[in-house]
Amino acid sequence: MSINVLIAPSGFKESLDVDDVVEAISEGVKRAVPDANLMKAPMVDGGEGFTKGLIEATGGSLHEIVVTGPVGQPVDSFFGFLGGQDVPTAVIEMAAAAGLRLVPRDLRDPTVTTSFGVGELIRAALDSGAKRILIGCGDSGINDGGAGMAQALGARLTDMRGDDIALGGAGLASLAHIDPSGLDPRLSRVTVDVAVNWHNVLLGPKGVARVFGPQKGASPKQVEQLEQALETYAERLRIDLGLDIGYVNGSGASGGLGAGLAAFANATLHPRFDIVMQYLDFEAMLGDADLLITAEGSLDSQSPYGKVPCEVARRARELGIPAIALAGTIGSGVDRTFDAGIDAFASIIKRPCTLEAAIGSAHKLLRRAAEDAMRMIMVGTRLDMQARPIRVSTAMPFGTQSRLNLTN
Repeated sequence: MSINVLIAPSGFKESLDVDDVVEAISEGVKRAVPDANLMKAPMVDGGEGFTKGLIEATGGSLHEIVVTGPVGQPVDSFFGFLGGQDVPTAVIEMAAAAGLRLVPRDLRDPTVTTSFGVGELIRAALDSGAKRILIGCGDSGINDGGAGMAQALGARLTDMRGDDIALGGAGLASLAHIDPSGLDPRLSRVTVDVAVNWHNVLLGPKGVARVFGPQKGASPKQVEQLEQALETYAERLRIDLGLDIGYVNGSGASGGLGAGLAAFANATLHPRFDIVMQYLDFEAMLGDADLLITAEGSLDSQSPYGKVPCEVARRARELGIPAIALAGTIGSGVDRTFDAGIDAFASIIKRPCTLEAAIGSAHKLLRRAAEDAMRMIMVGTRLDMQARPIRVSTAMPFGTQSRLNLTN
């Protein structure tokens, strides 16, 4: 029988970009089911691949530029312009200037990494005639609340002596005053829309320092240092700019860049899939699919909160389409993904190995995992057609009745 498979993954951070992930899964599916009809929907969620994905979808253009990277050194970066727009619309992914990939492993310290280069990208887009700027937040290596970006755009953030505070999240601890009068005046004449993880907030137990700081290299002591610095920052935003944003949805996106963009660029924050779905044909492809395969570097308790696998799986479940997720690592609390639309999951790593080895072999591992998953699916469909009860391994727990009729 012919099967229509929609492949809609995210990229694997620091390993495979989203197009590579799509191709690896496609190869695996074809090995198991050569006549499968594949539909490919690389999901650009605001992180790496956001710019190129949207300009490819719209026939836009890419512009290369050198900016200040997250550790203060020049890095090759880029921004784009969407095609087919009535209003000249620039598209920027913050990861191209302040992403985790740009922070060497031995320099991962979010108390000092900066979003300054993001401000330089925005300025370059303005120089190129943008009247609207679309910014994707994701895959960040910073925790400075967008303060560096604001400084690059002309705002002054000063300490008690009137000196500019240091770049990086820890510098916010000495913040005594924010003066926005030097901001690039063109910001008041453009529309800025930001695609964010809607569940991320700036402060508190679920704030960026405590949830994501450790992933960016922060020690427990530094996590508390960053939280206190961001509290100081939020207080100055409230007093000096009249913006109470510490617990606003999306304010914690990309190390607090969401808050900085709202404060200094008058940006509107949007759930990232509301933005992405405007430019992709995902919904149409999903309607024709028999099976959804999605993937991300890690699947865990955080996945239901705005991550690609659960976002696409929710939509699949509404149409009765089963969803399988493949991941580099399976973390604690992963069972929560079942309630969010995932019907089955599996790690692509089958035996112990180093992180470096896994990253180096990611394409091969993902291809094999996709092949194994499809072979299991096809065994299940044959058993179902023979009206035999299906016994499913606990390694890949399948969900409820679906379009493929996988369970009895």
